[in-house]
Amino acid sequence: MADPRFFEVAGPFSLTTLAEISGAELAGDGERMIADVAPLESAGAEQISFLDNKRYVAAFQASGAGACIVQPALAERAPEGMALLLSDNPYKAYALVAQAFYPEPDVAAAIHESAVIDPSATIGAGTAIGPYAVVGPEVEIGAGCEIGPHVVIEQGVRVGAGTRIGPGASLSHCLIGERCRLHAGVRIGNRGFGFTLDPQGYMDVPQIGRVLVGDNVEVGANSTIDRGAGPDTVIGSGARIDNLIQIGHNVQIGKGCVLVAQSGVAGSSKLGDYVMVGAQGGIAGHLTIGKGAQIAAQSGVMRDVPEGLAVCGAPAIPIKEFFRLVSIWHKQIRAPRKSNE
Repeated sequence: MADPRFFEVAGPFSLTTLAEISGAELAGDGERMIADVAPLESAGAEQISFLDNKRYVAAFQASGAGACIVQPALAERAPEGMALLLSDNPYKAYALVAQAFYPEPDVAAAIHESAVIDPSATIGAGTAIGPYAVVGPEVEIGAGCEIGPHVVIEQGVRVGAGTRIGPGASLSHCLIGERCRLHAGVRIGNRGFGFTLDPQGYMDVPQIGRVLVGDNVEVGANSTIDRGAGPDTVIGSGARIDNLIQIGHNVQIGKGCVLVAQSGVAGSSKLGDYVMVGAQGGIAGHLTIGKGAQIAAQSGVMRDVPEGLAVCGAPAIPIKEFFRLVSIWHKQIRAPRKSNE
């Protein structure tokens, strides 16, 4: 059970209702009431869990959960008395069930007395603005937004309806779409890392672009997205950007891309739709990463990646080639040495 100091649980729900919510097929008593979600190992008779990985079949068989979401092929492995919700995608079904028990809290519309809001700013109906937030001149904030404590939104920024911005974030030179989630400490719109070399030192190049963020984008805590140097930096709708990510100036991130913790994209690179970048993956500047490509964790990408290709290593190469090399290295390491060596 989630800690009630931080999370408020809804329900209980009948299994029939949970089957409808999740799109799963019910196998068991539909009138049975379920009070919460829980892991397989700790779930009790009034809780529901899920099995999405065959490595945990033993835990499933020993579980005391009253109900479980599983693939139909594993139904026969269930312990006696456990009701089942059968789904070809148990994790998605579980996500829908968990959302029902723990819905996103509604925005409590109010503007804290300590917030500093320029008279020329436009604040949409039903928006909440927390303590010590600063909203600059000509800012536009849509309806139903949540602006956390100590957030700074600088001149001219536009924030779409339903967007939530976590504590301490700062936004400048950007247009943010609707229903986005920007977590604590996010920095969007800072000047890009642009300068030219000169015998007398470095000379800054003005960064006169913006950051354009689509709808339903999530940006994790302490991630940074630089504004463009002239063309804009673009984050496509539905992108998921984890914590501690760096995105350089002029970068274009396609729809539905996923960037995992501590990865980075250098200036002017373009990622097609649904590209996935693993943790600590690095993409050099001025590259094109094709639609649906996958960059393995800790890879260093130094040249273009074709559409749909998975790459690994530093420098990154096709993942099949990488593991072929690993196999060769292992054979060399294990091979007996000659006596005269």
